[in-house]
Amino acid sequence: MSKEAEWSKHFNIGVDSIDNAHRKLFSIVRKLIHLSREENNGPWASAEGIKYFKNYAAEHFADEEAYMQSIGYKDYEIHKRLHDDMRHKTLPALEKELTDSNYSQEAIQHFLGICLGWLTAHILIEDRAITGKIANRWKTDHAGADMDALENALTVTIQEIFRLQTEIVSEHYSGENFGASLIIRLTYRSALKKGVRIFMILENSLVLSAVSTTLGMPLTKMDKLVMNAGKELSLRIAEQLGIHCRLSSQYQLESSHIIASEQFRKTFYMEVFDYSLLLNTKNGYFAFCVKLE
Repeated sequence: MSKEAEWSKHFNIGVDSIDNAHRKLFSIVRKLIHLSREENNGPWASAEGIKYFKNYAAEHFADEEAYMQSIGYKDYEIHKRLHDDMRHKTLPALEKELTDSNYSQEAIQHFLGICLGWLTAHILIEDRAITGKIANRWKTDHAGADMDALENALTVTIQEIFRLQTEIVSEHYSGENFGASLIIRLTYRSALKKGVRIFMILENSLVLSAVSTTLGMPLTKMDKLVMNAGKELSLRIAEQLGIHCRLSSQYQLESSHIIASEQFRKTFYMEVFDYSLLLNTKNGYFAFCVKLE
């Protein structure tokens, strides 16, 4: 992960104040990674480093938003919502997991993986879009009633299937790597040939816990049996979600596949998803991405 946190000139967007702030953020993440690997550092050291990252990120967001307003950036509102999502949902949720677990290695890795992945994707796409280098990813943002309905349906579905309470970590999941995971791609088609593609990313710890509970025996290895059982659980999630959203009679399953993380990342960065949520189930992280065709 430390190599992924190295600064590269292709992160530059061409605005010195913003580029310098991004460089600083990457530097803070690198220091946090080193802190997490040193055995003598207790929770206090990680807590202080994470607090510094959070405060500096908030300061940078405010400066970047002021710059976007100064140039009349047309996608300012969507960009600010991405900042707000990170500021008010993702960072507080990650901090809560850290404190609840007394800064466990798993919680620290979640924090570092999500923050590093978010920074990388946000700079390379959303921030470069400010200067017109590329188009932004979030051309439409399903905030409001639609998003609330999906979040509620997903929360109820996970409670019904996994018997777990969930917490929303992000409403704009950008493909961040939160740990070893099982990735399922489901394709549905309506009688009118309209398609829906769903990607579910289930952290291995969540899959192992769910399958262990189902079989009534402890499982510690992601073998073929566990992966296939995880795939079936994903199908049940989609079906139950379809019932809650009243879509089950309109769409039929066309295909279901377990895919590699590299394939998912490639697909994710090539396409624009209509909904992309990240949740913490306390037994592992769960991402849910929807593409309407």
